[in-house]
Formats: sequence, C-alpha cells, structure tokens
Amino acid sequence: MVIVPLTLLPIINPLGGAPVFMATAGGHANVVPKLAKQVAINCFTVLVVSMLVGTYVLDFFGISLPIVRLAGGLLVAATGWRMLNSNDDDDVRNAVAHSQSSPLSEMDIVRRSFFPITFPLTTGPGSIAAAIALGAKLPSTPALYVVGAFVALLGAAITALVIYGVYRHSAALLARLGDIGTLVMMRLAAFILLCIGIEIMWTGWTELNHIAT
Repeated sequence: MVIVPLTLLPIINPLGGAPVFMATAGGHANVVPKLAKQVAINCFTVLVVSMLVGTYVLDFFGISLPIVRLAGGLLVAATGWRMLNSNDDDDVRNAVAHSQSSPLSEMDIVRRSFFPITFPLTTGPGSIAAAIALGAKLPSTPALYVVGAFVALLGAAITALVIYGVYRHSAALLARLGDIGTLVMMRLAAFILLCIGIEIMWTGWTELNHIAT
C-alpha cells in the first residue's frame, strides 16, 4: 500500500504544481477547495484505471512494459529539463497574488480540473507509466489479484489525499515560502524529476537489453 504513494508522489510532485493550481483557481477562497477536491478525484481515477487496466491496454496494442518505462521516463525527464530551464518568475508571482477575475463556475471547475491540472500537470505520462508498471506486478491468481487490487486502491487513495492536501493549502504554502523559496523548491523538484525520469529510462533500457540477449 505504501509503495504506491512512495513511487508516484515524487513523479507527480504536487508541490511543483501548486503555483499553476493557484493561478488557475485565481486565489478565490471558495474555489480552491472545490478545485482541489475535483483534481484529487480525477487523479485517483486516472491512477486506478492505469494500474488495473493499463497492462491489458498495452497487451491489446502489443506494447511491452519496458517500452512504456522507456517512453514514460523520457517524458518525465523532458518535463524536469523543461522545468529547470523555464523562466517562471512571472508564473510564481501570478500564483501567489490574488487574481482580480471572477470566480470559476462549477462547469469551469470540472473542465479545468482535468486539463491542464490533472493531465498533464499532476498525473502526466510519467506517472501513468509508473502506475501501469505497478499494476503489472499484481498477482495473476484471482484471490491474490483482488487483495492486490484493494491494496493498490488504498495506495491511490493515499496519493490522491496528499494531492488534495497540498493543493488545498497551496496558498499558505506558497505564502510561507515566498517568491524565492517557491523558485528554489520548483528548481529542486525539477532536478529530482529529471533524475527520476532517467532512472525509469535506465530500467526500461536494461529490461530491453535483457530481453534482446
């Protein structure tokens, strides 16, 4: 159960997405909890579907898991590299400041909660690939599969709760960190994300070499 959030949260990196979340919410106190809740529900759904159904989708299209790891790792590394080289001073200032625009409607909250916050910002291709890899480790025996699926659901629920907690209190977190602290946190998270992507790629490459030999 614990391995699911420990594997996925460094890739998801909700702290790194907090400035974008606040910019989307517009700093409105009544919008933030609703948007955070909807994003958490979306992320839970994406992770559960990826873990329980992802391997069957790969089998249908004839895609091997090492290829998914290699491609997912490449996307994670590319995301980390882009974050490291982005100029996000203005984004941070806009995220911390309260927006003067009108609050989002219920329809806007549902729409914006999925794109771009849920996908690709929070549960992007890298986290989906990692979730599929976790799902591939579920036992094939029916009884053990049910137990493994239940544990996976609990792990996904914990992950979604962490995402909700971070986004729900993102305004306080960003205010406490300040502009400089937020930038440092985002750069550090981007470097960690780059390293995780390279590690996932290396695992996929090693598995492909093992299959080839």
